[in-house]
Amino acid sequence: MTSSAPRRTVLAAALAAAATAAAPLPATAATPHHSAPTPPRTKNPVDYHAWTTAADWHQGAARGTHVAPGPRPGIRIVRPAGTTDYHDPHTGTSATWEYATWTSPVHRLPVPATEAVASWNAHTPSGTWIAVELRGTYTDGSRTPWYVMGRWTAGDGDTDIRRTSVDDQKDGRSAVSTDTLALDDPSTGLRLTAYELRLTLHRRPGTTLTPTVWRLGAMASDIPDRFEVPPSTPGLVGHELHVPRYSQEIHKGQYPQYDNGGEAWCSPTSSQMIIEYWGRRPTPQQLSWVDPTYADPQVCHAARHTFDYQYKGCGNWPFNAAYATTYRDLQAVVTRLSSLNDAERLIHAGIPVITSQSFLKTELDGAGYGTAGHLMTVIGFTPTGDVIANDPASPTDPAVRRVYKRHQFETIWLRTKRYDDKGQVRSGSGGICYLYFPVKSAPSQHRVLRDLGIR
Repeated sequence: MTSSAPRRTVLAAALAAAATAAAPLPATAATPHHSAPTPPRTKNPVDYHAWTTAADWHQGAARGTHVAPGPRPGIRIVRPAGTTDYHDPHTGTSATWEYATWTSPVHRLPVPATEAVASWNAHTPSGTWIAVELRGTYTDGSRTPWYVMGRWTAGDGDTDIRRTSVDDQKDGRSAVSTDTLALDDPSTGLRLTAYELRLTLHRRPGTTLTPTVWRLGAMASDIPDRFEVPPSTPGLVGHELHVPRYSQEIHKGQYPQYDNGGEAWCSPTSSQMIIEYWGRRPTPQQLSWVDPTYADPQVCHAARHTFDYQYKGCGNWPFNAAYATTYRDLQAVVTRLSSLNDAERLIHAGIPVITSQSFLKTELDGAGYGTAGHLMTVIGFTPTGDVIANDPASPTDPAVRRVYKRHQFETIWLRTKRYDDKGQVRSGSGGICYLYFPVKSAPSQHRVLRDLGIR
């Protein structure tokens, strides 16, 4: 990705609706095909690391925070470290907040990285919010500034700030584009060799409210620039998960204050499908603000609560992950996968995969559209290894289920460079995905997540 441009140029809304897309194939209940184990990995260019346990949290430096005990330990405010004034650029209001901080130990990367994306799981009662910052160490031993990777709260009421990314953060060698820290020119050989994360918890003065953060982590990677991706060999195929189907297209024109309405809601629509796959959904009271004549009001709710007021869109990757974890006992991470074989293993364990991709209309047979950036959900694989996806850029809910050719899908998802419809070189996501899974996951799910570096 190019770090100098806002990430809206990388993950934009679908450029055309899938009105002419092929009709979906009927769902099947295929029997899983068992193949040989995945070969051992060497020098994985992707490293996801997180702090989640009481032992993890005790390794960090606390100023006014403590570790909340229990089955899901987290960081909370125990006594404020001080107060700070914050001017909200999106409401125009200023307020004083009590704050406390937690700073992680330095995490040294097994493979030096060119990019990093932070993500978090948190509970933020009304009148509280968190800021997540990342500071990297360069190959030469110098460090980046503390980059703000997000100012986040679940709500948007009168006592809340507006969740936001922060533009114009750079030091001449790296910069933040919405949610991604990237080196300006990886061809120089400069890399990030380590990073640390700083968490600042805020609350209204004089209250006992506190945010609670259960998971704080980052994905760092060094994906080589590539227009083409070597095809993977189908492995654990012939398995499909029963994931709800929601179309973003039926929400066109609804709530245009959230990125011009449903046509740009691929990310929250995908997120909502997986949240409901895990048996969670908003309550009728939470949906009471939605026009009762609108179908699938939970998609409108997801768009509102993933909206990034600086990015002016619903496609902020960690904001979507954080939204998912506002639901009971769900965890979420933003990471990268190396091939569809990784996705096969997740699907076989019962974990759907939300993927980010960009492509021309001619590059994905059956889609019927091209896009500068789009999220869809991998829910299975046909017996021959093709991808079964819930594609929200479909005209109706029943049409959401699609089957896409394996190598076409793998290419548009994993490549880092592509050509747009004018022949200009643009960026690709390099295998970005969201993974949502329960706190109490099955042993088989724990194993595959652990093997992918997620614990």
